[in-house]
Amino acid sequence: MRAAVVTFPGSNCDRDLAVAFEAAGFQVHRVWHRDSALPEGLDVIGLPGGFSFGDYLRCGAIAANAPICREVKAFAERGGHVLGICNGFQILLETGLLPGALMRNANLHFVCKPVDLRIESEASPYTASYGRGTEITIPIAHHDGNYQADAETIARLDGEGRVAFRYTDNPNGSAGDIAGVLSANHRVLGMMPHPERAIDDLHGGTDGKALFTGLAEMLVSA
Repeated sequence: MRAAVVTFPGSNCDRDLAVAFEAAGFQVHRVWHRDSALPEGLDVIGLPGGFSFGDYLRCGAIAANAPICREVKAFAERGGHVLGICNGFQILLETGLLPGALMRNANLHFVCKPVDLRIESEASPYTASYGRGTEITIPIAHHDGNYQADAETIARLDGEGRVAFRYTDNPNGSAGDIAGVLSANHRVLGMMPHPERAIDDLHGGTDGKALFTGLAEMLVSA
């Protein structure tokens, strides 16, 4: 299994994400934002957290127009798996691979703490190993994590089983308590919480580990 982790200027969780993929059995390739091609034979691409390009304009807006993101978008449109975490989620929204927008937190403060999430959909390779209704604890660290979309889009996401996670105690004002959403084919996941920071007991918990191992198991059995 092969994964690529993209690094942008200002990324600060790229190594953490690479380690999480490696711990799940992936061979990891590191990709730079100026690259114009992806490694051959990839199974999944990870867009990490951080502050790409200093969060100028809008969070993720400049990164979404980087040369490599044209290839990421094409990879996803061919049916490839893409995981965007925090700033990576923001980038996925800016590329149009996922619907909605991430606004400034409702309390206007940067929020950094563990939060409880409820698995809302098990119909994805990222969440299947948890089971619907399971509650997990994952860290967050963001200033612009307030997910918003119009009522029709929220209803469609719910109806199609595309809300992956919900906060049990909303920390940022997200519509419908949404913490993560899936693409129509359930192969692209954007989420604000950081599962790569919860894969080892030394991190304070391992509730994020199953996201990566579950994806690996699905790819092996496919």
